[in-house]
Amino acid sequence: MESANRSMVKAFIILGFPAPLQLRMFFFTLVLLTYVLTVTANVIIILVIKANRKLQRPMYYFLGNFSFMEIWYTTSTVPKMLETFLMGGSTISVEGCIVQLYLFFALGSTECFLLATMAYDRYLAICRPLHYPALMTLQVTTWLVIAAWMGGFLAPLVPIILISQLSFCEPKEIHHFFCDAGPLLRRSCGRAALSSTLVSVLASLVILSSCLLTMVSYIFIISTILRIPSASGRQKAFSTCGSHLAVVVIYYATVIFIYVRPIPASSSNLDTVASVFYAVVTPLLNPMIYSLRNKEVKDALKKLMSSNRVFMKSISTLIMGCH
Repeated sequence: MESANRSMVKAFIILGFPAPLQLRMFFFTLVLLTYVLTVTANVIIILVIKANRKLQRPMYYFLGNFSFMEIWYTTSTVPKMLETFLMGGSTISVEGCIVQLYLFFALGSTECFLLATMAYDRYLAICRPLHYPALMTLQVTTWLVIAAWMGGFLAPLVPIILISQLSFCEPKEIHHFFCDAGPLLRRSCGRAALSSTLVSVLASLVILSSCLLTMVSYIFIISTILRIPSASGRQKAFSTCGSHLAVVVIYYATVIFIYVRPIPASSSNLDTVASVFYAVVTPLLNPMIYSLRNKEVKDALKKLMSSNRVFMKSISTLIMGCH
């Protein structure tokens, strides 16, 4: 029995949530709708920003990159998640599992860095408006975005290389929606202590450092808003700032709960539920809160929709294609 349990595996079975067919179909429909809305909203934001010259500013350059990242971030996990709901499980090779883990971690790290960068941009715009044009130039904006993408894809590289050199043994079932670090390392045959430690340390550094920078920026922003003499001005600013902060808190609360700790020896349903929030829910909230509630973006979208029938036809085709 011992030798059978320790036999090598070449593929894993991602189980997701074991549930009756009717419940799985309900979650499949819900997640599919969320995914379609997320991708569609982010594509619209990118098209609107590219088409409107008034939006060719640092803030919207960051938002465009953020939307592009969100499309791939949610795409790295949701298709496999949908397959688990539809089929009751999903098979993935060991190599495919490691690639999915790398892409998810790289794009997640990029999201953390972009959130910190966007918060810093808003800090300069609100707290230092006279210096903002000189501080946030096109060159600085470009380098900040490049640094966020490069940092995101370099951060998980070493632990992923170490994980790729491990061997994996039965049982080959993964009780999760996708190939996350914890479930994968728990299937390692040999010692995975170094890989597990590196994943925890690097994830903690990326998450906590970006969270700290983001929160510090918002603290300065809120303190500046409190000094606005007009009550209506404060209320409007707090409405925008509060919604941004709510999404940031939801995202960081879930990823800190999952990753800023040693990888547990066994999986839990709570971890799986939390992963749905940062992999499915926040990618839908982000375009709604950061962009589609923005007055300039809404005005640009209305103008584009009223003046460009080709745009409307392309959006309609995109939505029909997703369905």
